[in-house]
Amino acid sequence: MKSLAKILLPAVLVLCLTSNLALAQPADDPATCDVTVTVDPIMEWSAASYGPIALANITAQTDTPSGNANFTLYTNCNSEISADNTVTAQLSSATDTLVTEYQLAFDGDGVTATGGTDVGTWTDYSTFLGTPSAVTHVDNDGAAVITLSARASNNAGEVADAGAYSATQTLTVSWTSN
Repeated sequence: MKSLAKILLPAVLVLCLTSNLALAQPADDPATCDVTVTVDPIMEWSAASYGPIALANITAQTDTPSGNANFTLYTNCNSEISADNTVTAQLSSATDTLVTEYQLAFDGDGVTATGGTDVGTWTDYSTFLGTPSAVTHVDNDGAAVITLSARASNNAGEVADAGAYSATQTLTVSWTSN
């Protein structure tokens, strides 16, 4: 029995040491990879068209109904907004036209948030944004909500023909700088 123990004990020790060596985990071996991307200057409306601005009915010569719609401009650069100054932007029917005026407002001031200076004075469609309105991008603010307001009225001393009137105002954003 002593001789069996002399043979088995070294064999068990060899097996234990060998199994520990075989079960050892390899060290972690990290690899790195640099990832890059470039974001180009972007300026785009969140939609190609927006819901209509439906003004209240004109029921008296002095009525001046107004309404508005919000547009979202996504931008990471400075830009400017211009408007359509053609008769397409004037409220008209098959037989008559109305005095058509517009305003523009920004949710940001171009200093603390992306935006610009409001055009708060009612301006005739033919001169509205004749000088484009600047939009200044502020870092970490890539969207500006822009409110287009429209107002209709009769020409002075007249009442327009009865019927439905419509117009399409197109706002165009153009790049100016990064």
